[in-house]
Amino acid sequence: MVRMSAWEALLLGVVEGLTEFLPVSSTGHLTLLFHLLGLPIAEDDFLKTFLIAIQLGAILAILLLYGRRFLVDRALWLRIGVALLPTGLMGFLFYPLIKGEILGNDGIVVFFLFFVGLVLLLADRLAERARYRDVRELPLWQVAWIGFFQGLAALFPGTSRSGATILGGLLMGLGRKGAAEFSFLLALPTMLAAVGYDLLQSAETVPEGGWELLLLGFSAALITAFLTVRWMLSFVERYGFRPFAYYRMALALVYAHFFLR
Repeated sequence: MVRMSAWEALLLGVVEGLTEFLPVSSTGHLTLLFHLLGLPIAEDDFLKTFLIAIQLGAILAILLLYGRRFLVDRALWLRIGVALLPTGLMGFLFYPLIKGEILGNDGIVVFFLFFVGLVLLLADRLAERARYRDVRELPLWQVAWIGFFQGLAALFPGTSRSGATILGGLLMGLGRKGAAEFSFLLALPTMLAAVGYDLLQSAETVPEGGWELLLLGFSAALITAFLTVRWMLSFVERYGFRPFAYYRMALALVYAHFFLR
């Protein structure tokens, strides 16, 4: 039985699209929204699958925005491949733990919302003396470290995949725009693999009416993410990542106040 209504699926898709590529944790926002809507994500396998599957819409927004660069930039392919190695290994080894125990854990979400916000605030200062403007200038071993940071995000909800990747890029000497763009580009193969694997594992458990809700959430996330990514690059160049860091820490405190009593 599906406990989610169409308008709830639409709202969740919009929030996914707004937050997936911002360093604020889409999972943290969606987990909080599940609470507010009274949807028991920790107990319902379909809701967990929905949370992962609607990311596909947000991912395809990146394909629309950067598809041509994927086709022609071989130096970028190499760096994406290197970054995917630690991410893929960590995701494969820890998938049962992520789906079974970690996803939906409020304490973990709150801690990493706050902690990553604090570290991002400090790392943003490094961007003022960044050594590299584009990921193609980075040595491959540093690119692998960015992939490791992304792998950590898969393990701990509240970290933010984009936040962890951006943080890794800043710590490796990338400028703000370069770190943000590589986070977007790395998301496409990473999340396609993760979503595809999860759907293969969970397809038989999707109840009647569930696929329609997944499609609705997918469409909302696609449109919203497309608009958000275009806005974010200009915002980051002007203001940096500090506003996102403060927002994460404030959200963690609000989350803790209402749901960790």
